[in-house]
Amino acid sequence: MAEKRMVPGKKDVPYDLRERTFLYSVWAIKWVRTLPRDLATQIAARQFLESATSVGSNVEEADGADTQKDRVYKWTLSRKEAREARYWTRVICASGSDSTEGRALEQESTELVNILSALIRKGRSSLNAV
Repeated sequence: MAEKRMVPGKKDVPYDLRERTFLYSVWAIKWVRTLPRDLATQIAARQFLESATSVGSNVEEADGADTQKDRVYKWTLSRKEAREARYWTRVICASGSDSTEGRALEQESTELVNILSALIRKGRSSLNAV
């Protein structure tokens, strides 16, 4: 079986974006399960979970896109969801559920936004070159 390529300097972070966003979704689900059960936290957690899990599903859809234009569109949706997930993570942490895990998820959201932004830029420039 082929060994998975990992992000340099991060032994637990896969290089493959599909795998990375899949693991991000699983991580998000596990973190939400640890949060307090009060109504306000659960509402914010649900919003976070919906956006966090959408990041990976849109990346998967981008990989199956028929055109470059559709691929860029799916990456754009994924980036929007990553930004929203980052927002909700900040809200949850700032409202009393601050944790190392939450801050790490916020950082991973930021990294995904940056990766997706680079893909979108490259994808758009290849569309404009045609």
